[in-house]
Amino acid sequence: MEEQKNHKAGFVSIIGYPNVGKSTLMNRLVGERLSIISSKAQTTRHRIMGIISDEDFQIVYSDTPGILDPKYKLQQAMLRFVHQALEDADIILYVTDLFQKEPDAHILQAIKTAGAPIIVVLNKIDLDKEGRVEELIQFWQETLEPVKVIPISALLEANVASVMDSLKDLLPEHPAYFPKDELTDKTERFFAAEILREKIFMNYKKEVPYSSEVVITSFKEEEDIIRIAAEIYVERRTQRAILIGDKGSALKKTGTEARLEMEAFFGKKVFLEQYVRVSPDWRKNDIQLRRFGYDG
Repeated sequence: MEEQKNHKAGFVSIIGYPNVGKSTLMNRLVGERLSIISSKAQTTRHRIMGIISDEDFQIVYSDTPGILDPKYKLQQAMLRFVHQALEDADIILYVTDLFQKEPDAHILQAIKTAGAPIIVVLNKIDLDKEGRVEELIQFWQETLEPVKVIPISALLEANVASVMDSLKDLLPEHPAYFPKDELTDKTERFFAAEILREKIFMNYKKEVPYSSEVVITSFKEEEDIIRIAAEIYVERRTQRAILIGDKGSALKKTGTEARLEMEAFFGKKVFLEQYVRVSPDWRKNDIQLRRFGYDG
């Protein structure tokens, strides 16, 4: 009973603008590749929970979509995930970098009034050519009044341990929220879809990645292989043609890359079938958004 009394546990919400390195940081902290990482904005569309546990603590990380000014219903749903993460947080990890423009005053106010202690993580210090780190630390101390501002390089894993130490210090005393051997609250289907969606972001340009969504329609695990069927939705026939490519070459390349990464992720051979469907303006369609899991 004494051991349980001294146990710490809490929800840490990772908040920030697109491309500041939120997903890279969470993957470093959890030690597993749970969030897709791409140089394109909006790659993280859902709240992705990563769980790290030890004998005397458990941290439940929430990697949220990048803060943005919503232009259509998909982005509105993504922004709802951000606000939900602020409401749920025991600790807010606000991630910024050397290149972020002036932050939105409404978002900063929402963070400050959420009622949770704030740690500001200043990422990409390995790219500091002009000696701006100290200046930015001072700026964020004055702007958000955090418990601490920690300069790091998530990519090089520099000073990430300091983030973990600070989080453990701030965790409230509480029993574990999840079994200690769980790494995430998401399903295997979710990660299969995320892996395929990441390859679409990597292999296609312009509007195609942003107009695409992946649905895993079948996930059957056998003794020596996992059989996965995926539907890729786009908004227009022209996008479908681009996704498929000449004689199916583009889709085959994307599928091969996704399959190899799924095999590494799941530790088993994967057979992947892909189908490309057209759903006009799905990003503005409430019914389709709910079907794709954006119902907040």
